Amino acid sequence: MTAAEPRWLTEAEQRSWRAYVIGSERLRQRLNTELQEGHNLPLADYEVLVRLSEQPGCRMRMTVLADEVAQSKSRLSHQISRLEQAGLVRRSNCPNDARGILAQLTDKGMDQLRAAAPTHVEGVRDHLIDLISPEERAVLATVFERVQKHLDGCEP
Repeated sequence: MTAAEPRWLTEAEQRSWRAYVIGSERLRQRLNTELQEGHNLPLADYEVLVRLSEQPGCRMRMTVLADEVAQSKSRLSHQISRLEQAGLVRRSNCPNDARGILAQLTDKGMDQLRAAAPTHVEGVRDHLIDLISPEERAVLATVFERVQKHLDGCEP
C-alpha cells in the first residue's frame, strides 16, 4: 500500500504561508530588539509580565501561565527562575493546592512592565496595527482565533 500523495500548496497558498512565516518572525524579532535595546527586557519576558499583571493579585498558576504564553512548563520554569533572579517575579506555593506553584509579579516587575509597555505598544502599532485596515485586523483576529481553537483541540 502506498501513501497518499500530499496535498501540495498552490502558488497562492504558498505565498500566504511564506508571508505569514517570514512576516511573523520578523515582527517578533523587531519587537524583541526594541524591548531589549530600550529596556533590557526580552519579548518573551515582557509577555510573561503582561499576563501576570492582568490577573487578580498579579499572580497565576505556572501551568496556566505556560499555556497563556505558549511555552512548555520546563521552559517557563527556567524563564521564571531568571525573572526571579532579576527581582521581577517571585514563586510561591498555591494556597489551595499543595502541588501547585504560583508566579507573582513583584513591584519591581510592575515598574519594569510600566516602563516597557509604551515601547512595545508603539512597536506593535508601527509594525502591524497601523499598516492594516480595521477590516484586515478583524480578519486577522478571526483567522488566528480559529487556528488557536483548532490547535487547542489537537492531541500532541
